[in-house]
Amino acid sequence: MKYSGWPDPGELVVGKIDEIEDFGVFVNLEEYQDQRGLIHISEVASGWIKNVRDHVREGQIVVCKVLDVDEESQQIDLSLKDVNDHQRSEKIQQWKNEQKADNWMGLALGDGADDETYTAIANELIGAHGGLYNGFKQAAIHGDEALENTDLSDDELEAIVETARENVSVPYVNVTGYVDLENPSPSGVDGIREALKAAEGNGEIPDEVDLEVSYVGAPEYRINVQAPNYKTAESQLEESARRAIAALEEHGGTGEFHRERRTDDE
Repeated sequence: MKYSGWPDPGELVVGKIDEIEDFGVFVNLEEYQDQRGLIHISEVASGWIKNVRDHVREGQIVVCKVLDVDEESQQIDLSLKDVNDHQRSEKIQQWKNEQKADNWMGLALGDGADDETYTAIANELIGAHGGLYNGFKQAAIHGDEALENTDLSDDELEAIVETARENVSVPYVNVTGYVDLENPSPSGVDGIREALKAAEGNGEIPDEVDLEVSYVGAPEYRINVQAPNYKTAESQLEESARRAIAALEEHGGTGEFHRERRTDDE
């Protein structure tokens, strides 16, 4: 997705070098629709420059600082030398992330989505979280809650969250659920212990997953899962509860899985 309008002075932008002249370099702005900027020779590198082509080449992707924007004369002045290595690396990574998110938008909306629909939904994500990528990231971690202040329809929310959880990798996510275990059969506490052992996975939990079962208050137990992504965490949580309930039912007991902790009045 490319933004309409103009960049702001002081902003870092990603561009592709389109044309090199003795007086400077013309750059197509990759994040803005139909916008082109100029890096004057004095802004290409520090010190005296004999040949601009010693420093840049056509087709090169660069990160520039916007020095000035003159909308009336359709001119954007850029600087290459005012961007340090750290800024360049961060900006390129941000740009690559936004390109990923642009592809995710296509997956979420399908081939039949028109440009107007795409733009409207993208603007909702950008407005809520400052960018497409961060919008998908927050949707992967927090689900519908991350987009509750947007004007997206239920179907659009579901598509965004589902696509996010299938594609976004975050350092880790935590999910929590609860299971009520009751065993009136003669096996009593021993049956509960077996169910809890089954919930913990009997030593077969994937290495990248941390799963912990803890006592809340009879008959409720908490299952907490930490995993590299939301989809894995949710799957492991549900499987843990399923194993516990199945193990207890073999003893004649019963179990129920729920996401929220029960209150004393329930």
